[in-house]
Amino acid sequence: MADEVVLPIPNLALAQHLFTLTQPRLAHLHDNARTELLKGIAADQMAPYYKIITSTSSALTPDAALLASMEAANAEELKKLDERLSEATTTEGESEISDALRARANYLTRIGDKDRAIEAQNRALDKTPGIGSRIDTVLTLARIGFFFGDNALIASSLSKAESLIETGGDWDRRNRLKVYTGLHLLTLRQFKRAGELLCDALSTFTATELLPYNDFVALTVVANALTLGRVDLKKKIINAPEVAQVLPDLPILGDLIKNLYDCHYDKFFLALATLEQTLLLPSRVLAPHARFYVREMRILAYTQLLESYRSLTVDSLSRAFGVSVEFVDSELSRFIAHGRLHASIDKVHGIVETTRPSMKHAQYQSVIRQGDVLLNEVQRLSKVLY
Repeated sequence: MADEVVLPIPNLALAQHLFTLTQPRLAHLHDNARTELLKGIAADQMAPYYKIITSTSSALTPDAALLASMEAANAEELKKLDERLSEATTTEGESEISDALRARANYLTRIGDKDRAIEAQNRALDKTPGIGSRIDTVLTLARIGFFFGDNALIASSLSKAESLIETGGDWDRRNRLKVYTGLHLLTLRQFKRAGELLCDALSTFTATELLPYNDFVALTVVANALTLGRVDLKKKIINAPEVAQVLPDLPILGDLIKNLYDCHYDKFFLALATLEQTLLLPSRVLAPHARFYVREMRILAYTQLLESYRSLTVDSLSRAFGVSVEFVDSELSRFIAHGRLHASIDKVHGIVETTRPSMKHAQYQSVIRQGDVLLNEVQRLSKVLY
């Protein structure tokens, strides 16, 4: 296999379909997900993966005939690959042995045999001479981790890929690593760093083996809408041609970022609610963070509006966001109590007053904390010396 050819294995779309089938709230998507999952499993002869699904969940009904046919196909193909590896080991050179090992490892990866695939990929990695091919093998291990939701495998593989790239990776693999790392950070709820990496790869995206281009752009917009200021949001996301190209296919994302930037908060709230139901909750990557994301985006919108005024009536706030006075009062009270909004509510007069923190006070507190640390270190040093 040529170094530049990146096989889309394992098929990560199948993991998304399985996630959909395990979510009762996505019942309206179950029929299509079940059809696509079965089609993908049959196409790649994924007997080991099929056995895992049917034994650990009710997503698919076991089909003994289908399983038997796939197992027979797996056994026949693995026999051929083992014979090829044996021939290469006996009569050919290191390059041919490496190719045979990688072919066998990639087949085990394709059929979803996790443990054997990891073992085979690591064995192939040890025998692969070229730095580019080694990076591709490590990224394949990362995709196995993404497929099975194994964060430890993803983290170790990405760390190894980063080390290899520092010793001689080309620009394409560097950019692909940014996408892999950004996706991993999203699963860990590290939206800021994930957004930076995904944004950097926006104009050079080639990691189609990991996720489709439209999905990549959607994740980039979602991450950066939360973490970028208004100026950078306009410059890096709203005005980005790559984003503008995809927004007609994902209009709700356009509504979200444009209404946030233009301060149309009632439309922004509607777009955010729609986004939660149509993109966040159905996403295997974003679903665990949907509640957190919606809350943080609402705080961002409240903060953006309150920063422009010294005080506002609760009634005007409710009209601006298109919600009831009771909702605004309850939500602001909760965010203020937890220190997320710098404001106070005058219940008697129905007014929200901003309480911007003093910069001098913040600097003073910082100096005090740093001084305490320095004094503690001096005391420890004096005990050592004297």
